[in-house]
Amino acid sequence: VDCSMDLSADKGSEVLYVAFNQDQSCFAVGLETGFRIYNTDPCRLTHKRDFEDGGGFGIVQMLFRCNILAVVGGGRNPRFQPHKVMIWDDRIPRCVAEISFRAPVKAVQMSRDVICVCVEKKLYMYRQSDLTLVDHIDFAEPNPKGLCCLSSGTESIVLACPGSQKGHVLVITYDPSGGGPAGIKPSRLQTTIVVAHESPVSAMSLRYDGSMLATASDKGTIIRVYSVETTTQLFEFRRGIDKAEIYSMTFHITGKWLAVSSNHGTIHVYSLQGTAGSEDRSAAAKSAVTTPNPKSPLRFLSGVLPGGAYFGSEWSFAQFRVPDCKCICAFGQEPNTVVVVCADGSYLKARFDAALGQEMQQVDYCKFDGDIEAVVATT
Repeated sequence: VDCSMDLSADKGSEVLYVAFNQDQSCFAVGLETGFRIYNTDPCRLTHKRDFEDGGGFGIVQMLFRCNILAVVGGGRNPRFQPHKVMIWDDRIPRCVAEISFRAPVKAVQMSRDVICVCVEKKLYMYRQSDLTLVDHIDFAEPNPKGLCCLSSGTESIVLACPGSQKGHVLVITYDPSGGGPAGIKPSRLQTTIVVAHESPVSAMSLRYDGSMLATASDKGTIIRVYSVETTTQLFEFRRGIDKAEIYSMTFHITGKWLAVSSNHGTIHVYSLQGTAGSEDRSAAAKSAVTTPNPKSPLRFLSGVLPGGAYFGSEWSFAQFRVPDCKCICAFGQEPNTVVVVCADGSYLKARFDAALGQEMQQVDYCKFDGDIEAVVATT
């Protein structure tokens, strides 16, 4: 699941990159001088690695909570070349392998079985155990953000990336049985196209087990959720009226909630447990307690007025205001909590009412800083 934040273009910032790990229990921070690993909830510095001769980390991707990281150089003085993915074993500590490309690396995604690497015009998938090339995909249009996401469960490998046409998402399911050291390479089981939006897709996220896909276009007003198996649209949510840049979309590990952050400074949580608006919901959603997202009181106009779909949209179940800067969000370890990590070094945690929704209540705030040994609590 892609939940990362590239800050390398922010001039003057010592923080180059922030990303949650696969189960959202930790987040990694790439700096101009090294990297940090923080526990997500509660926020706590668990590991730091600095280098006497400096060197920036533009990408730091964790593999759950183990000692293996995939890193890429970045910043003013890159520690490693930006067109190489270095496999870093922090127990040693040193690089144990590298993968080189002809173009700068834009994104890296990892699961227990595979590593996916995006450059602007191509995506490569490698077997985790020995870095054997499993698959590669050519993009029809440049992908400067390295937009892609990867499931984290063990039952199957699901990869999503931009399709060959505007607004389409290519979704490939692989057989993971070949992921072991002695096995054959993972092979494609199913290849589908999700016709997600009329405008270019700018954000996407897979549920932990790969069963659902969330997408947003570059307009950022509508969030759609699809069944990966059938490509059926399960939900359509409205984030707002005005155009926005979606920073992150994150499924709760149970599939009951979806959290979204954008440049409008509000974290939105949507319920995936309702039954309104779709006859083909997942089995889990059908059996869950119904807590529908609010709709406009004028929804009866949705089939009457031009552009009436606005009135029929489902709006967010719960909301939380955050500082006016780039941020990514995840779900906390406590029930019904959301954590937010911001580019200015802010960490926030908020709780929502699972029955009533509406405004969330802030329950924690602190500042994480690459130059200190521990998180400084400011509550």
